[in-house]
Amino acid sequence: MKKTFAVLAISSQLIFAQNIAQKLDKVTKDLMDSSGAVATNLSFYVSDESGNFIYEYQGNKGLSTASTQKIFTAGAALETLGKNYTYKTTSSYSGTLSGGNLNGNLFITSNGDPTLGSWRYDSYKPENFKKKLIDAIKKSGITKISGDLIIDDSYFDHQTVPGGWPWDDMGNYYGAGVWGINWKENQFDININGADFKNFSYPLEGVKWLNDLKTGGSSDQSLIFTAPRSHVALINGTLPAGKTVTVSGSTPNPPLQLGIEVKDWLKESGIEFSGKVVTNSQLELEGKPSLEAPKTNVILTYESPTLDKIVYWFLRKSINMYGETFIKTLGKEKKGNPSFKSGVAFLKEFWKSKGINPNMINFADGSGLSPQNYVSAKAEVQALLYAKKQPWFESYYDGFPIQDNGMKMKSGTMRDTKSYAGYHTGKDGKKYVFSIIINNYQGSGSTELQKILNVLK
Repeated sequence: MKKTFAVLAISSQLIFAQNIAQKLDKVTKDLMDSSGAVATNLSFYVSDESGNFIYEYQGNKGLSTASTQKIFTAGAALETLGKNYTYKTTSSYSGTLSGGNLNGNLFITSNGDPTLGSWRYDSYKPENFKKKLIDAIKKSGITKISGDLIIDDSYFDHQTVPGGWPWDDMGNYYGAGVWGINWKENQFDININGADFKNFSYPLEGVKWLNDLKTGGSSDQSLIFTAPRSHVALINGTLPAGKTVTVSGSTPNPPLQLGIEVKDWLKESGIEFSGKVVTNSQLELEGKPSLEAPKTNVILTYESPTLDKIVYWFLRKSINMYGETFIKTLGKEKKGNPSFKSGVAFLKEFWKSKGINPNMINFADGSGLSPQNYVSAKAEVQALLYAKKQPWFESYYDGFPIQDNGMKMKSGTMRDTKSYAGYHTGKDGKKYVFSIIINNYQGSGSTELQKILNVLK
C-alpha cells in the first residue's frame, strides 16, 4: 500500500510539472512568435527548490543580463568576506602635537567603504561621520593644524570604472565609479527648473558645466557626462518645462569632495586650518610621491555597516557602485590585486568552483551595467539554488525586491534588455527558482516577461 501511494505521489508530481512546463512553453513561444524570434533572444530556466528541472527555453544561452548580474556578486561577497565584514575609514596625523598645534598633516584613509556618507543607514549618515571625526580631533587635543589635510585614496588602483561601461551611463548616478575613498555614494543632485540650474546638493569642487538642456516632454530625458577627475561636466537632453526636477550624477572626484567638506567642518568647529586639501592621486598626477597614512597617532576608526546590510541595499536598490566595490575588494583580498580584471576573474572562479559551467558566466563587471556581461538563465538559477543552501541565505534573500506582479525577484534593465531572477512560492505551495532574460525585444520586456512568470503563481 505504501509503495502504491509513493508511486501515485511521484506520478502526480510529474503530471503537475508537465502541466506547468506546457503552460510555460506556450506563453514563451507565443512571445517569441509575436516578437520575431530571429531578432529577439530569450534565455529562460525554471527548477523547483531542490534543483529539479521544470522548464527551459535556451537556458544555456548567454545573454546580456543587466542587474540580475548582481546575484552572483552578492553571493560571492557574502560567502568570501562574511556577512559581518565591515569596511574601515581611519583618521591619523603625522608630525608633532604641542599645545594644541599639530605641526604636521591630518590624514583620512579608507579601504574603499562604499557607504561612507551614505544617507541610507541610520547612524551612518554624513552628519554622523562629521560628528565622530570632529569629536575625535578635539579629543586628541588638536585645535590648530599647520600642515595639510591628506585624503589617502590609494587603497585601490587608479581605474575607477570598469572597462566596457557605456559613456552615456558614466556621468549619471548609476554610473558612479569606485575610489579608495568614496563619499555620499559618489553621487550629487541638481535641482533644475526647465533648463536652469537652481541648486546642487553640494557644490562640485573645481567643476565647470556645459549646459545643453532643452525643455520638452513630460519626463526626465537628460544625461550627465562626467569623467573621473575631470573638471568639465556636460548635461544635455530634455526636461519638462515649468517644474523643478532633481537630476542625479556621479561625482568626478569623491576623495577631493570629502576633503573640501572636512575643511569646512574644521572651520565651523573652530579648528584652525591653514594648509591645503591634497589627495594622493593628485600628488601622483603632479609627479610627487604619495603620502602614507601613519599607523600610529590614529584618532578615529570608523566602521561601515556590516556587509549583510550593504548587500541588502545593493540588491534592493541596485546600487552599481556597491557591486564594483565588492569586485575590487575581492580582487584585493583574494588575489592581492584590486583591479576590476582581477576581481572579475575571482568572481568567475568562485562560481565555477560551485559547479557552474564557466562558458555560461562571462562576467565583465560586478553590477551588470556593462553590456559585455553574458550569462545564461540556467547559470543564474544554479547560483540561486546554491545560495539557498548557505547560512547567509537570509541576508541574501532579504534584499530581493517584490516586483509589480507580487513576485520576489531581482530585476535587470538596460536598453533592449530585461531580466528577472528569483524565488517564488505558488498558491498551491510549490516552490520555484527561476531566471528569464530577454535581449533585443522591441516592446515592454517587463510586462511580457512578468506575464510568462505569472504562470508560476
